[in-house]
Amino acid sequence: MKRIGTHVSAAGGVQNAPLNAQDIGARAFAFFTKNQRQWQAKSLTEKEIEQFNLNMQKGGFQPADILPHDSYLINLGHPEAEKRQKSLNAFIDELNRCSQLGLVHLNFHPGSHLRLIEEEACLDLIAESLNYALEATEGVTAVIENTAGQGSNLGYRFEHLAHVIDGVEDRSRIGVCLDTCHAFAAGYDLRTHEAYIETMCSFEEIVGFKYLKAMHLNDSKPELGKRVDRHESIGKGKLGEDAFRFIMQDERMDEMPLILETIDSAIWPQEIKLLYGFCE
Repeated sequence: MKRIGTHVSAAGGVQNAPLNAQDIGARAFAFFTKNQRQWQAKSLTEKEIEQFNLNMQKGGFQPADILPHDSYLINLGHPEAEKRQKSLNAFIDELNRCSQLGLVHLNFHPGSHLRLIEEEACLDLIAESLNYALEATEGVTAVIENTAGQGSNLGYRFEHLAHVIDGVEDRSRIGVCLDTCHAFAAGYDLRTHEAYIETMCSFEEIVGFKYLKAMHLNDSKPELGKRVDRHESIGKGKLGEDAFRFIMQDERMDEMPLILETIDSAIWPQEIKLLYGFCE
């Protein structure tokens, strides 16, 4: 079964995220466990945790259906040691927050070299940070997201993802979230069946489907290979509907969070219905 959802608001408390997901007919969802643009956050209360789990049960959600995202401020590959440590501390806190909520994934962007060090050196720092974070926590899998390659962001090549994974000691707790807009902007075509097969074969060869834990389903405003991260509604961008039809009919994407981050939240229920229609 495909489990489609969106990135929902947790305004008013994390316990509201499952309710917001249920309201739009989602079978999966993503959310922030804290304000994504601040370093510090209040600790989760026992009441919030209890209500979150009750609302998860009401919505029929399982922990593996949920893809929490970490703060946008975190850069596990920061070239400066002090700033990298600040990111690492925040990342460990995010992993612990997921654990408190009984969740099993934490989605994160790999990091940026800021044009201060070479790509390979930055990828090594990301792996080193992950090893430290995973050693300091339990139970939650760190799910690295491919990027569009905008600016100095790494993760836009499948080889980048493989490099980080190869450097992680506990590979039972590392996974990948494949974002369709980011992949397309980075030069991986998905628009025809032949292109889709070629891209997914490349992913299997370089990274491996055993690491695929989730996907972000987004159409793309920019053309193929422009390395600009601009999402669009399904079928209204340069990717088009066929790419998403291929995904919906690919059994390898069953029973994982398939998360919409498209630009018009008002039509998310219609987009969810559209995607489920592609499964038929």
